[in-house]
Amino acid sequence: MKNLRKLLALMLALAMCLSLAACGGSSDDDTDSGDSTGDTSSTDSGDSSGTDESGDGDGTAEEVTITWALWDYESTAYWSALKEGYESTHEGVTIEVIDLGSTDYMTQLATQLAGGNSELDVVSIKDIPGYSDLINLGLLEAMNDNLTIDEADFNGVLEQLTADDGNFYAVPFRSDFWVLYYNKDIFDELGIEYPSNDLTMEEYDALARQLTTGEGSEKIYGTHYHTWRSDVTLFGILDGEHTIIDGEYDFLTEYYNLVLSEQEDGICMDYGELKTSGLHYSAAFENGQAAMCPMGSWFIATLQTYNSEAEANGVDEVNFGIVKYPHPDGVEAGTTLGTVTSLGVNTNSENKEAAIDFVNWCASAEGADIMASTGSFPAVSTDDTVSIISATEGFPSDENSLEALNTVAVYLEMPLSSYASEIETILNTEHDAIMTGAETVEEGIANMNEQVQAILADE
Repeated sequence: MKNLRKLLALMLALAMCLSLAACGGSSDDDTDSGDSTGDTSSTDSGDSSGTDESGDGDGTAEEVTITWALWDYESTAYWSALKEGYESTHEGVTIEVIDLGSTDYMTQLATQLAGGNSELDVVSIKDIPGYSDLINLGLLEAMNDNLTIDEADFNGVLEQLTADDGNFYAVPFRSDFWVLYYNKDIFDELGIEYPSNDLTMEEYDALARQLTTGEGSEKIYGTHYHTWRSDVTLFGILDGEHTIIDGEYDFLTEYYNLVLSEQEDGICMDYGELKTSGLHYSAAFENGQAAMCPMGSWFIATLQTYNSEAEANGVDEVNFGIVKYPHPDGVEAGTTLGTVTSLGVNTNSENKEAAIDFVNWCASAEGADIMASTGSFPAVSTDDTVSIISATEGFPSDENSLEALNTVAVYLEMPLSSYASEIETILNTEHDAIMTGAETVEEGIANMNEQVQAILADE
């Protein structure tokens, strides 16, 4: 079967990499003590569940070192913040970081874990295809019975990380979700009311058309779509009934028709021209070329930085706001798409209980507050984290922007699938053909259906 062939090939490749790399890895020997932001129920300082150990009765904590695999430690603020926060509230615990870099991180991680390696305890999960491979190789500990946080707090994401055996093998601690950005100055100049936090697709399309003005270099587009496939197709999975891994894509037809109609009418920039010019969505929005832009929550920090440096760079600040992602009729406002960064535990870890406690802590209220303090969105959002993020310098001060941070359901852009990489390649190819006019919507959808179904049938 194809799954078995794929698994055996991956295991062989890993074994070859292992023999060459000898399981080596670069280590950042950080011993920062950090400071405490408080304690939670999952990190009791007394007699915890065997992970925050009280020693041999003399009141001193037992020394334990947790080895944590991740990427881009020096340039990513939340890694060190979590490390220092945990160490400062867990006496006797040291976290040793193994930075594998961002290039081919998941392949590097699988190589490190191959052959029963017990040196790594906690592993960061960067993407769904790599996560699926680690599960297939039996390298991650099942977390269902180890999670100390209410599963409902993850807004359905854990279900989307659950494998066919009914177990999930990673716990999200960071989540980015899609919202709608808008330029307040453009709305004000046209005397148009700002978008609401309950914007249907029909209302969104009408608003984009109303906001489109000017010609040539002076033209302002009503909305902007980046060249990612997700900018178009993710509208279709907001109903919770469809995913992009099921092999049936007729439900995407109406969304392709909507965006192509806007493109034909000059409401958004031409996809082919964007591909040729390489214009980034951030530039299009920051330069005032687009009144609206659907994009992930990570763009907030980008705009905050842009505005903080605007005077020094001789450019105008962007007076922006955000509202909840547009949604189809019948879908509750606040339903959106997302990506997550998760933590797992090496099934061969010699510090398994301590590793599990650290994973739980990172996803807990205390870990979430620390994530928010770095400007990143935690997987489990609370009123406190919303307040922390909205208080960061440059966050829009209006109530609608604050409310936009509250979601009711988050569907992963790519749910767990053994064929995630192959499906992604097919969908991206057909998306490009549809958006450039090389294929009609009907032809592109038919090709998606045929090619993905062929992959799913070969199990």
